Parts: sequence; structure tokens; C-alpha cells
Amino acid sequence: MRLVDTHTHLYLPNFVDEQPDAVSRAIDAGVEKMIFPNVDLTTVKPMIELAQRYPENVSMAMGLHPTEVKEDWRDVMGEIEQYIGDGKGYVAVGEIGIDLYWDKSFVEEQMQVFERQVAKAIDLNLPAIIHCRDGLPQALEVLQGLPGAKGVFHSFGGGESDVDAIRRIGDFYFGINGVVTFKNSRLRDTLPAIGLERILLETDAPYLAPVPHRGKRNESSYLSLIASHIAENMDCDVNKVAAETTANAERLFTI
Repeated sequence: MRLVDTHTHLYLPNFVDEQPDAVSRAIDAGVEKMIFPNVDLTTVKPMIELAQRYPENVSMAMGLHPTEVKEDWRDVMGEIEQYIGDGKGYVAVGEIGIDLYWDKSFVEEQMQVFERQVAKAIDLNLPAIIHCRDGLPQALEVLQGLPGAKGVFHSFGGGESDVDAIRRIGDFYFGINGVVTFKNSRLRDTLPAIGLERILLETDAPYLAPVPHRGKRNESSYLSLIASHIAENMDCDVNKVAAETTANAERLFTI
């Protein structure tokens, strides 16, 4: 069973002194490929250093996370865009988007940064890895003005109406992670509206560990638990989930 973790941060300090071990555990568990999305300027170096140790298994995305958009966003974006063009072979622009859960004071700046990064992705014919938390109307407003955008709504947790709204805007997939295994999650009811042909597997490690590891540090080696849960809820074989989501990831990210 070949799996692709389309969103994992194994390079973060949560894995200090065992980052290579976490990658190796994932590979041993059948996660043959992983995508590392960037967060901010401080995470670029550790991300690149870990990814370059596993060139056959790890790809990278470059972008500025919405929670890191502050007053100095123009300067930061200038540096991020230099990294995007540095020849490291990024497979996506990300992690980018809108997050109004923690702080609404930079909503206009977040929208400007999001628009700028999606436009860059279109210019480079790359997908965008979109983080959207409590900001779907704002994200859709930005995307409405950028025809040709493609990518994935990472850590998707919406309902059927959200799926419809996103699909009307553009060519997007939906990243499903450990949230779908949570006891009170309504996400499993939305899976049929998404369809297996539009699902990407992800862990978002070190966050959102699936049951039975909920509340602990997440890692990419747990990806099969998410695949199994999706298979159970969509009444299909887990090998079918693995094959289709892997094909989706390889198609979108050209990996």
C-alpha cells in the first residue's frame, strides 16, 4: 500500500533530535512520499536541510503561513518570493491562506498576501496549499479574482455547501487528516460530497493526531489510520483509498 502525506511538518522543533527517525518511520509505514509546506522565514532552513536528506521521498512547498502575516509582510514576502525562485524545485506554493481563528486584526493584510502568493503559483503553474480557518468567504473572494488557480484546501473541515462553493471557484482538492477520525467530527458525513477522486491524505504532523493517538504528537507514519477510517466511512477497500489518493497527489503536485 503506497501512501502520500501531502502535508507534514516533520522539520519543526517538535521532532528535535529525531527528525530523520520520523521520516524513516513514515517510509517504513508505507508513506513513500511526503510534502513539507513552509511556515515562515525561520522554518525555511530546517525544512530544506531535512528534505534534502531524503530526495526520493520528500518534496517541498514554499510560502508564508497566514498566521505569520504581520506589519512587515511586504519585506517578508520579498524574501519568500526569492526562495520560491531559488531553484530548489518546490512542488507547490504553500502553506498560504486565511486564518481568522486566532487573530482578525490582519485580515486585509492576509488577503493581500494570499492573493500575491496564489498569483505567483499561477505564474509558475504550481498548485497552492491553502490553509483556511474561519476565513472561507475571504479566501473565496480572493480566488474569485484569480481564474486558473489550482491546489488543495488543506485540513478541510467544512460541509457539503463549502465543498460546492470551493468547487465552483476552481480546480481544488481537499486534504483530509486525523480530524476525520475524531468521535464528534462531522467531516465523515462530507466525504461522499467530496468523492475519492478529490481527496488527498495528510497528517499535518505534529498536529491533529488521529485516533488512537489523539492529543499526542502526530507524525506521518500514522497516515494509514486516516486512510483506513476514510475507507470504512466510504464503504470501500483501504487499498482503493490508498491508490486513488496517491494518484491524486502525484497528479496535482507532479511528484
